[in-house]
Amino acid sequence: MKSLFNKIKQGFKKTQDVVSDGIAQVLQRSPQIDEDLYEDLEGVLLGGDVGPATTDHLLTELRKQVKKQNLESPLELKGALREIMEEVLRAGVVDTIDPLGPSDHASGRKVILIVGVNGVGKTTSLAKLAHRVQQDGRTPIIAASDTFRAAASEQLEVWANRLGVDLVKSEHGSDPGAVAFDGIRAGESRGADVVFVDTAGRLQTQVNLMDELGKIHRVCGKALEGAPHEVILVLDATLGQNAISQARLFSKAVPVSGILLAKLDGTSKGGVILAIAHELELPVRFVGVGEQADDLLDFDPTTFAASLVGEGEPQTASD
Repeated sequence: MKSLFNKIKQGFKKTQDVVSDGIAQVLQRSPQIDEDLYEDLEGVLLGGDVGPATTDHLLTELRKQVKKQNLESPLELKGALREIMEEVLRAGVVDTIDPLGPSDHASGRKVILIVGVNGVGKTTSLAKLAHRVQQDGRTPIIAASDTFRAAASEQLEVWANRLGVDLVKSEHGSDPGAVAFDGIRAGESRGADVVFVDTAGRLQTQVNLMDELGKIHRVCGKALEGAPHEVILVLDATLGQNAISQARLFSKAVPVSGILLAKLDGTSKGGVILAIAHELELPVRFVGVGEQADDLLDFDPTTFAASLVGEGEPQTASD
């Protein structure tokens, strides 16, 4: 647990430099709990791209806790703020089902649709997910349904070869739905446990692309009953609040079931995790904190809330 916490802390460092360090400075220099303190906290949270709506919610709840718990010292606010953040981060979590685990289908095979805008780290994130499946002793297969960009299949092929994962692809410009269908059927014939279906990532404002995503989603269901079982949206943490608009638009095209927040290690805008959970009520399932295949972390609200306010490693029952 300690090594995992340290990896999270390291991957979250740039955000911590803004948010947790900022919170600590405000609480340490404030002589009392007053409006100046709340205004300073507001500035810190907005600086970490928590967003206006979510920042307002956090501070409103913090004021309530100050009255409820009769808090008098500014330093006492850290624990209260952590609890509020954790509650927000859990808002989008509707279950504890492993998004990469077996499906309810008789075969146990799971189909996962990967969506997101070009440049957000979608290809690398998909490779990390496939590697995670391999680590669990199961077999993944990848369907390269982004047929609009020749480079997309090439990038996936590099990762597939590196990981030793089967890749189903077609000619540039082919019907992406047909590739998804073939990939799912290939997964069945080759005994794969998880089929990852990559999709095109043009600008989310292009209506035709959103329609294409809806078509791929329907085709998956024709290839295997109940598929896709998960729709994971990859967002770029460095975009901050702009990631929220992407999530809203993709959610209109397909039923997004979870978020993979990529490039968290390269930004001070990691506070957007709070905004995603609060405004969209979508669970953040994974976070990417590097370029290597194993640089993928399960999102844990308790650990990340502690990281945001600068508290130490959460204690477990066995500690």
